[in-house]
Amino acid sequence: MTRLPKIDIVSATKRHSASLFLFHGSGSAGNNFKEWIDILNREELKFPHIKIIYPTAPLLPYTPNNGMPSHVWFDRKGISIDASEDNESINSICTTVTEFIDKEISNGISSDRIVVGGFSMGGALSLYLSYKYKLSLAGCCVMSSFLNKNSLIYENLQKNPNIRTPPLLQFHGIEDTLIPIQWGRESYNNLIKLGVIAQFIPLDNVDHELGDNQIQFFKKWLLNILPEK
Repeated sequence: MTRLPKIDIVSATKRHSASLFLFHGSGSAGNNFKEWIDILNREELKFPHIKIIYPTAPLLPYTPNNGMPSHVWFDRKGISIDASEDNESINSICTTVTEFIDKEISNGISSDRIVVGGFSMGGALSLYLSYKYKLSLAGCCVMSSFLNKNSLIYENLQKNPNIRTPPLLQFHGIEDTLIPIQWGRESYNNLIKLGVIAQFIPLDNVDHELGDNQIQFFKKWLLNILPEK
Protein backbone atom coordinates (compact mmCIF):
# COMPACT_ATOMS: atom_id res chain seq x y z
CA MET A 1 0.00 0.00 0.00
CA THR A 2 1.21 3.52 -0.83
CA ARG A 3 2.27 5.53 2.22
CA LEU A 4 1.81 9.25 2.73
CA PRO A 5 4.93 11.08 3.97
CA LYS A 6 3.15 13.89 5.83
CA ILE A 7 -0.29 15.19 6.77
CA ASP A 8 -0.97 18.76 7.88
CA ILE A 9 -4.13 19.31 9.92
CA VAL A 10 -6.17 22.36 10.88
CA SER A 11 -8.42 21.38 13.76
CA ALA A 12 -11.98 22.59 14.14
CA THR A 13 -11.98 25.62 16.43
CA LYS A 14 -15.02 24.35 18.35
CA ARG A 15 -16.85 21.01 18.16
CA HIS A 16 -15.58 18.78 15.34
CA SER A 17 -18.55 17.44 13.37
CA ALA A 18 -17.25 17.33 9.77
CA SER A 19 -13.99 16.82 7.86
CA LEU A 20 -12.47 18.19 4.67
CA PHE A 21 -9.61 16.57 2.74
CA LEU A 22 -7.70 18.91 0.39
CA PHE A 23 -5.21 17.42 -2.09
CA HIS A 24 -2.41 19.42 -3.71
CA GLY A 25 -1.33 19.31 -7.36
CA SER A 26 1.60 17.33 -8.76
CA GLY A 27 5.05 18.22 -7.46
CA SER A 28 3.72 20.18 -4.50
CA ALA A 29 3.02 19.31 -0.85
CA GLY A 30 0.18 19.59 1.63
CA ASN A 31 1.74 22.46 3.56
CA ASN A 32 2.38 24.41 0.33
CA PHE A 33 -1.24 23.95 -0.77
CA LYS A 34 -2.41 25.10 2.67
CA GLU A 35 -0.21 28.20 2.47
CA TRP A 36 -1.53 29.06 -1.01
CA ILE A 37 -5.14 28.77 0.13
CA ASP A 38 -4.48 30.78 3.31
CA ILE A 39 -2.88 33.61 1.30
CA LEU A 40 -5.87 33.80 -1.04
CA ASN A 41 -8.25 33.61 1.92
CA ARG A 42 -6.29 36.48 3.59
CA GLU A 43 -6.15 34.40 6.77
CA GLU A 44 -5.81 30.76 7.75
CA LEU A 45 -8.70 28.73 6.39
CA LYS A 46 -10.47 27.23 9.39
CA PHE A 47 -13.98 26.49 10.60
CA PRO A 48 -15.68 26.02 13.99
CA HIS A 49 -16.81 22.48 13.13
CA ILE A 50 -14.72 21.30 10.14
CA LYS A 51 -11.33 19.63 10.51
CA ILE A 52 -9.16 20.26 7.42
CA ILE A 53 -6.67 17.59 6.35
CA TYR A 54 -3.87 18.44 3.88
CA PRO A 55 -2.00 15.22 2.97
CA THR A 56 1.28 15.23 1.03
CA ALA A 57 1.53 12.85 -1.90
CA PRO A 58 4.14 10.07 -1.88
CA LEU A 59 7.39 10.40 -3.83
CA LEU A 60 6.82 8.28 -6.94
CA PRO A 61 8.42 7.86 -10.37
CA TYR A 62 6.43 10.14 -12.67
CA THR A 63 6.32 9.39 -16.37
CA PRO A 64 5.69 13.00 -17.55
CA ASN A 65 8.82 13.95 -15.56
CA ASN A 66 10.94 11.47 -17.54
CA GLY A 67 10.38 8.89 -14.81
CA MET A 68 12.09 11.01 -12.16
CA PRO A 69 10.50 10.88 -8.67
CA SER A 70 8.00 13.58 -7.78
CA HIS A 71 5.36 14.10 -5.11
CA VAL A 72 2.38 12.87 -7.12
CA TRP A 73 -0.78 11.00 -6.20
CA PHE A 74 -0.51 8.56 -9.08
CA ASP A 75 1.39 8.12 -12.33
CA ARG A 76 0.14 9.39 -15.67
CA LYS A 77 1.01 7.95 -19.08
CA GLY A 78 0.96 11.56 -20.27
CA ILE A 79 -0.70 14.88 -19.47
CA SER A 80 -3.45 14.48 -22.02
CA ILE A 81 -7.14 13.70 -21.93
CA ASP A 82 -6.45 11.07 -24.62
CA ALA A 83 -3.88 9.16 -22.53
CA SER A 84 -4.87 5.92 -20.84
CA GLU A 85 -5.12 5.83 -17.05
CA ASP A 86 -2.62 4.01 -14.84
CA ASN A 87 -5.26 1.99 -13.01
CA GLU A 88 -2.82 0.22 -10.68
CA SER A 89 -1.33 3.52 -9.51
CA ILE A 90 -4.76 5.11 -9.05
CA ASN A 91 -6.08 2.10 -7.13
CA SER A 92 -3.06 2.13 -4.81
CA ILE A 93 -3.42 5.76 -3.73
CA CYS A 94 -7.23 5.58 -3.48
CA THR A 95 -6.90 2.55 -1.20
CA THR A 96 -4.47 4.50 1.00
CA VAL A 97 -6.55 7.68 1.19
CA THR A 98 -9.74 5.69 1.79
CA GLU A 99 -8.12 4.28 4.92
CA PHE A 100 -7.61 7.84 6.22
CA ILE A 101 -11.23 8.69 5.39
CA ASP A 102 -12.31 5.54 7.24
CA LYS A 103 -10.29 6.70 10.27
CA GLU A 104 -12.40 9.85 10.36
CA ILE A 105 -15.52 7.68 10.18
CA SER A 106 -14.29 5.41 12.98
CA ASN A 107 -13.73 8.56 15.08
CA GLY A 108 -17.40 9.49 14.76
CA ILE A 109 -17.56 11.58 11.55
CA SER A 110 -20.03 9.91 9.18
CA SER A 111 -19.13 9.76 5.48
CA ASP A 112 -21.96 12.17 4.63
CA ARG A 113 -20.08 14.75 6.73
CA ILE A 114 -16.81 14.39 4.77
CA VAL A 115 -15.90 16.40 1.65
CA VAL A 116 -12.88 15.93 -0.61
CA GLY A 117 -11.34 18.48 -2.94
CA GLY A 118 -8.16 19.31 -4.73
CA PHE A 119 -6.22 21.22 -7.33
CA SER A 120 -5.14 19.72 -10.68
CA MET A 121 -4.00 16.13 -9.99
CA GLY A 122 -5.39 16.51 -6.46
CA GLY A 123 -8.75 17.28 -8.03
CA ALA A 124 -8.52 14.17 -10.19
CA LEU A 125 -7.82 12.14 -7.04
CA SER A 126 -10.94 13.66 -5.48
CA LEU A 127 -12.98 12.58 -8.50
CA TYR A 128 -11.71 8.99 -8.28
CA LEU A 129 -12.53 8.88 -4.58
CA SER A 130 -15.99 10.41 -4.97
CA TYR A 131 -17.24 8.52 -8.00
CA LYS A 132 -15.61 5.10 -7.68
CA TYR A 133 -14.06 4.39 -4.27
CA LYS A 134 -16.14 6.32 -1.71
CA LEU A 135 -19.48 7.34 -3.18
CA SER A 136 -21.00 7.95 0.25
CA LEU A 137 -19.05 11.22 0.69
CA ALA A 138 -20.88 14.51 1.16
CA GLY A 139 -19.32 16.33 -1.77
CA CYS A 140 -16.41 16.86 -4.16
CA CYS A 141 -14.71 20.07 -5.31
CA VAL A 142 -12.12 20.11 -8.10
CA MET A 143 -10.02 22.96 -9.39
CA SER A 144 -8.30 22.88 -12.81
CA SER A 145 -8.77 19.12 -13.14
CA PHE A 146 -9.93 16.58 -15.71
CA LEU A 147 -10.60 12.89 -16.31
CA ASN A 148 -9.09 10.90 -19.16
CA LYS A 149 -11.36 9.69 -21.94
CA ASN A 150 -12.66 6.20 -21.13
CA SER A 151 -11.93 6.83 -17.44
CA LEU A 152 -12.59 4.02 -14.99
CA ILE A 153 -14.99 6.47 -13.30
CA TYR A 154 -17.24 6.58 -16.37
CA GLU A 155 -17.15 2.81 -16.55
CA ASN A 156 -18.13 2.52 -12.87
CA LEU A 157 -21.05 4.95 -13.17
CA GLN A 158 -22.30 3.28 -16.35
CA LYS A 159 -22.40 -0.07 -14.57
CA ASN A 160 -24.28 1.46 -11.62
CA PRO A 161 -26.76 3.90 -13.20
CA ASN A 162 -28.93 4.38 -10.11
CA ILE A 163 -26.15 4.71 -7.54
CA ARG A 164 -26.07 7.73 -5.25
CA THR A 165 -23.22 10.15 -6.06
CA PRO A 166 -21.81 13.19 -4.19
CA PRO A 167 -22.51 16.65 -5.64
CA LEU A 168 -19.62 18.19 -7.59
CA LEU A 169 -18.31 21.76 -7.70
CA GLN A 170 -15.83 22.27 -10.53
CA PHE A 171 -13.71 25.36 -11.23
CA HIS A 172 -11.49 25.90 -14.27
CA GLY A 173 -9.48 28.89 -15.51
CA ILE A 174 -10.42 29.99 -19.02
CA GLU A 175 -6.76 30.80 -19.71
CA ASP A 176 -5.38 27.51 -18.33
CA THR A 177 -2.35 26.64 -20.46
CA LEU A 178 -1.53 23.30 -18.78
CA ILE A 179 -4.98 21.72 -18.48
CA PRO A 180 -7.20 23.28 -21.17
CA ILE A 181 -10.64 24.24 -19.95
CA GLN A 182 -12.11 22.07 -22.73
CA TRP A 183 -10.76 18.99 -20.90
CA GLY A 184 -12.41 20.06 -17.67
CA ARG A 185 -15.69 20.85 -19.39
CA GLU A 186 -15.71 17.52 -21.24
CA SER A 187 -15.20 15.68 -17.93
CA TYR A 188 -18.02 17.69 -16.37
CA ASN A 189 -20.39 16.96 -19.28
CA ASN A 190 -19.62 13.25 -19.11
CA LEU A 191 -20.29 13.16 -15.36
CA ILE A 192 -23.63 14.97 -15.52
CA LYS A 193 -24.74 12.62 -18.32
CA LEU A 194 -24.04 9.79 -15.88
CA GLY A 195 -26.20 11.32 -13.16
CA VAL A 196 -23.79 13.46 -11.14
CA ILE A 197 -25.30 16.71 -9.86
CA ALA A 198 -22.60 19.23 -10.74
CA GLN A 199 -21.80 22.89 -11.19
CA PHE A 200 -19.08 24.10 -13.57
CA ILE A 201 -17.60 27.56 -13.02
CA PRO A 202 -15.24 29.02 -15.66
CA LEU A 203 -12.85 31.62 -14.22
CA ASP A 204 -12.03 34.68 -16.32
CA ASN A 205 -8.36 35.66 -16.72
CA VAL A 206 -7.19 32.64 -14.69
CA ASP A 207 -4.41 30.27 -15.81
CA HIS A 208 -3.52 27.01 -14.03
CA GLU A 209 -3.99 28.51 -10.58
CA LEU A 210 -6.39 29.35 -7.77
CA GLY A 211 -8.17 32.65 -7.31
CA ASP A 212 -9.40 34.45 -4.20
CA ASN A 213 -13.00 34.66 -5.49
CA GLN A 214 -12.84 30.91 -6.07
CA ILE A 215 -11.92 30.29 -2.42
CA GLN A 216 -14.81 32.44 -1.18
CA PHE A 217 -17.30 30.62 -3.44
CA PHE A 218 -15.92 27.28 -2.30
CA LYS A 219 -16.38 28.22 1.37
CA LYS A 220 -20.06 29.08 0.83
CA TRP A 221 -20.62 25.84 -1.07
CA LEU A 222 -18.83 23.84 1.62
CA LEU A 223 -20.82 25.33 4.51
CA ASN A 224 -24.05 24.64 2.64
CA ILE A 225 -23.10 20.96 2.40
CA LEU A 226 -21.52 20.74 5.86
CA PRO A 227 -23.47 23.14 8.09
CA GLU A 228 -22.47 23.50 11.72
CA LYS A 229 -24.37 21.23 14.08
